Amino acid sequence: MSTSQDDDLTEEQLSSEEADELVREIEQRRSLRGIAAGVVALVGIAFSVFQLFLASQGFSFGFSLPVVGELSVSLQLLQANAIHVAFALILTFLLFPASTGEGFLSRRLARIVPWLESRLDPANPAVRVAAAGRRGVRWTFADPDQDRIAPIDVLLTVIPILFSVYFLTAFTEIRDMRVFGLESGRTLPEMAPLVDPLLGGMPIVGEYSWAMILGVLGILLVLEATRRTLGLPLMILVGVFILYARWGHMIDQGTPLVGVLAINELAWTDIVQNLWYNTENGVFGVPVTVSVQFIYIFILFGSFLEMSGAGQWFIDLAYAATGRRKGGPAKASILASGFMGTISGSSIANTVTTGAFTIPLMKRSGYSPEFAGAVESSASSGGQILPPVMGAAAFLMIQYTATPFADIIIMATIPAVVFFFGVWVMVHLKATQEGIGGVQGADLVPMGPHMKRGWFYLIPIGLLLYYLIIARLSVSRSAWFTLVALAALVTAIAAYSERTRGRLLVSLVAIVGAEFAAYVLGGVGVLGLVTGAAATGLAPADALSVVIGKIGWYLIAAGLVTLATRPLTDSPYLELDPAVENATDRFASRLNRQRLADNQFARLGTFLVKSMDEGAKTAVPVVIAVAAAGIIPGVISVTGLGPNLTALIRAVSGGSLVVLLVITAIASIILGMGMPTTVTYIILVSMLATPLVEFGIPLLAAHLFILYFGVIADITPPVAVAAYAASGVAKSDPYQTGIKAFSLSLNKAIVPFAFVLVPGIVLLREKANAADLPLRERYRVVNLGDLADITYSVPEIFIPVAGVFLGVVALGATVIGTLYTGLSRLERAGFGVSSLLLMAPGLLSTSVFDLLGLVGVTVTVNDLVLDLALRGVGLALFVALAVRNRREAETEPAHGEPEGSPEPA
Repeated sequence: MSTSQDDDLTEEQLSSEEADELVREIEQRRSLRGIAAGVVALVGIAFSVFQLFLASQGFSFGFSLPVVGELSVSLQLLQANAIHVAFALILTFLLFPASTGEGFLSRRLARIVPWLESRLDPANPAVRVAAAGRRGVRWTFADPDQDRIAPIDVLLTVIPILFSVYFLTAFTEIRDMRVFGLESGRTLPEMAPLVDPLLGGMPIVGEYSWAMILGVLGILLVLEATRRTLGLPLMILVGVFILYARWGHMIDQGTPLVGVLAINELAWTDIVQNLWYNTENGVFGVPVTVSVQFIYIFILFGSFLEMSGAGQWFIDLAYAATGRRKGGPAKASILASGFMGTISGSSIANTVTTGAFTIPLMKRSGYSPEFAGAVESSASSGGQILPPVMGAAAFLMIQYTATPFADIIIMATIPAVVFFFGVWVMVHLKATQEGIGGVQGADLVPMGPHMKRGWFYLIPIGLLLYYLIIARLSVSRSAWFTLVALAALVTAIAAYSERTRGRLLVSLVAIVGAEFAAYVLGGVGVLGLVTGAAATGLAPADALSVVIGKIGWYLIAAGLVTLATRPLTDSPYLELDPAVENATDRFASRLNRQRLADNQFARLGTFLVKSMDEGAKTAVPVVIAVAAAGIIPGVISVTGLGPNLTALIRAVSGGSLVVLLVITAIASIILGMGMPTTVTYIILVSMLATPLVEFGIPLLAAHLFILYFGVIADITPPVAVAAYAASGVAKSDPYQTGIKAFSLSLNKAIVPFAFVLVPGIVLLREKANAADLPLRERYRVVNLGDLADITYSVPEIFIPVAGVFLGVVALGATVIGTLYTGLSRLERAGFGVSSLLLMAPGLLSTSVFDLLGLVGVTVTVNDLVLDLALRGVGLALFVALAVRNRREAETEPAHGEPEGSPEPA
């Protein structure tokens, strides 16, 4: 590129601050400064510290305080869940404004004063009182600039503190109320006699138990937090379910179809008790439990990995691997988005973070702004389905299906690879169509030096896979150990340089040697020997095993010891995220100590604080989402609606599996528009998973089917949030960007039909004794023995998987209109048919059989033989069309090789 082109590209790229600002605008989050920002950071850090304690020690943990001494804490699940949600609620009210003054209600209220002024003299006392009242209401509730914490927000943060204290101090009473009801609980004056003179005479306070009041306030707070973080539609949906629980008994059972929704009458106390004081369903039910145990720690791991500088390194790695190829910038965008999906499960954050760098390069290489934004948003949405981390919904799948996460990783791998391969094919065909080359070598980092500079970023991901798949540790323990390893790596790299590497090694050897000797002599570490906690010594082999298990902590200690003597070490490999560097610079500037910006202790401290703070902020919408969405299965449970709902869905589908799958897909997309995938998954699993399983679909495949279509909603117009985020970076038309993003992700819509009809694609096999087992337990993940059994693996796994990959190529030709050269409409239609036959022939055959069944015709065929025959027809059609298109390309006039693409794709 020329110098002017480089300058233009730099101007098009978003800085990290601009990318963060764009994400804040999309999420409608405040941008705080000064004391307010400090308070939010402290709450976020406290949230992360609390979760780290849970991840490292479980619900029972202890710690030492200088004056107080040893303290031990033992939490029940309900208490831990309540504290978890309380933190999220507090951060919600501090980060998200109640109103910016631009809403429907705000605009209507703002007309009152002008209306009075038009009818009365402006000096009239009524006008002046109304104007003063308007100023007071705005000051109390509105935050138009999204830069201050309003008084109402401060007031609302008190309620989560109150119910957390109640859960911690009155758990015995809560447990008894599960038997005797909320009416048996004490009122507030009974619990705190000091408030009796002030509040005892109030009807509500004196009449209802404190548990009932807190439960009502808590549910209302969750609804308000849902409105602020996730929008009004979800709040209304959840609120409707709550109202249904109270007044659903008014539905006439004799009403056609709707009559099955009739329920028994429930009192408010029963509803509140089941939605607030319950870990099976409701606010603190399974979704929040999964958030406490799994989701938050993985979000924190992603935050630590991103703040360590891994994000930019992965982006550069993608460009080093594919940048020179035809359509290189777009292919690099796909790889980078996949890598970033390991760090962030958020489609929006992934789109903006990666797109700030990739989208300008795609535009520069020749892709249109709409196509560039579509590629980035489509690939970024795949982060939620890409192992090993995946999105929050994948962790919910663990709990709902009682399946180890290692099995879910194995099951989800092939469909995820197919999706990214499909987008890759389409951008390659688009590059062929438009003559788009790659990035010039001068603008790329060579692969060798790049790997040498940041190979250690791959270690945490490798360790995570080892802990999950090979060691088969729990999800939370795997994430905790990986987090410690990542912290150890960053600390060691910060302390490493040509001048300090010897000191670092000596420090590590000394610490490990001292610890080994302490365990051999006294059975405890050095600290235990010093404090007099020695016991019987361990055998050398046992002591060595203990020391190896703590090597990450020793590496952290060695790095800190090294930095204590060389705080200004210039580490050649440490390139922390710009957000960390900027925060360090601001901190040094405020203290007027510019040398702090180069102090590795200060940089490490900022890295730690920033990682925990950003992790908490990222987790807030997820926690609120699972808390709100948990109300819906809670209502289904408390009302006994489940079986009736299943019967209604089966009736609507007419007994057709294809119709049921289409209903599920459409419901997922519609419900997912503007809502997090996690919410869509929870709601639809509660309503549709059982009917799908009763049709014979494997439980895991049914859940993955729902998850896939929930993810598609992120790039489906008219509310394609990820695509609209990309359009903000690409400066493109949002709607057209969404349309193109959806077309690029079409394979994500077909693949789920493929694997529910042929479970071998997701490596599921029916158990030998399936007929004797419940529907939910009839399938298992395949093992090496299954793969070695070619009579099973070839027709059930290898051929269908190969068909899916080849079908993706045919789909790409259909969507883009090019294979080797341009395609006619008839050829595109032919490739579309071959794509369907190669990927999901069962969808076509099952539809035909369902239609024949409507007219009373029953057809009996061998499903496997029919499946293979249809795939063979699809293959023949694909080959014929491809050969013809290749010959057409060879007869066209030769064109020069596109500039900048010296290598084939």
